[in-house]
Amino acid sequence: MAKLKVGMIGFAHTHAEGVLRTLANHPEVEIVGVADENRSYVEPFDKKYPYFANYKELLDTDVEAVFIFSENVHHAALTIDAAKAKKHVFCEKPLGVSVAEMEDMIAACKENGVQLMTGFNNRYVQAVIRAKEAVESGEIGTVIAVKGTNKGALPRRDWFVDRNLSGGGAMLDHSVHVMDLFNWILQSKVIEVYAECATLFHDIPIDDSGMIHFKYENGVIGVLDTSWSRVKAFPMKRDLTLEIIGTAGTINVDVRKLSNEVYSNLSGNAEWSDWGDNLNKLIVGDFVHSIRTGIPVPITGEDGLRSAAISLAAYESSRRGQPVVS
Repeated sequence: MAKLKVGMIGFAHTHAEGVLRTLANHPEVEIVGVADENRSYVEPFDKKYPYFANYKELLDTDVEAVFIFSENVHHAALTIDAAKAKKHVFCEKPLGVSVAEMEDMIAACKENGVQLMTGFNNRYVQAVIRAKEAVESGEIGTVIAVKGTNKGALPRRDWFVDRNLSGGGAMLDHSVHVMDLFNWILQSKVIEVYAECATLFHDIPIDDSGMIHFKYENGVIGVLDTSWSRVKAFPMKRDLTLEIIGTAGTINVDVRKLSNEVYSNLSGNAEWSDWGDNLNKLIVGDFVHSIRTGIPVPITGEDGLRSAAISLAAYESSRRGQPVVS
């Protein structure tokens, strides 16, 4: 079977580089080109692969699937154009910045017979998988409540704090991963959201902290602490924790726990070095396998919509100062 021809559209999100390196090492993939109107984002990969300032020129090639890592507000237009060009799509989180545009993205892919996958790589963390298995087997009884954190450093690229490009601050950026995991584990729908957000840690024009309270259709209640509160000296730039409370036990998951402590005079402070599974390799491998075999992708556009819709409802609740129906 011929290799899957793929392209990268957008390098604004810093996750793009890791995914591109993963694609380059995949034995069943051929990288056709990279595209971003801001060439500085693409460097030095613009010298290694065909570079397109206009992504539509990449879509005009024989590329079969594209990976989108643009600024959040461009996800919808890029995905819809790719779908119309009959290209499968892997889109970085959050899937979009409004429910309507995410619904349009999903519809465009279905209408054109291509698949849409959302980049939720934390589903591949072994501790998360075991937690889901324990919940489903009834090891902790009936789940009654959940609690999560996703606290990180201020992103280094300026577009994250420009609402016209990001669509939201820390409460969007650092909520979608955790809410996807809770949605996946609990297999229920959030029906009510109450949240508050503020700018507490940085001199920026967007929220850098938020607390989201939510209620699921199955009765589970939860809270998520999301922020850009980590100082530069902290050895790991972000955390992601889950607590799942059942009638017969509790599960605690720390996604960043798989790390070594590194002490070096070169850095000036302690650092943590991951030693767990290569999540990019696992999620990219599943996407490539799905496209090559024609089986459904494991993390869909609908999954991306369900998670981001909670974040958007959180902003609406914060503006109103009251709970909103999700």
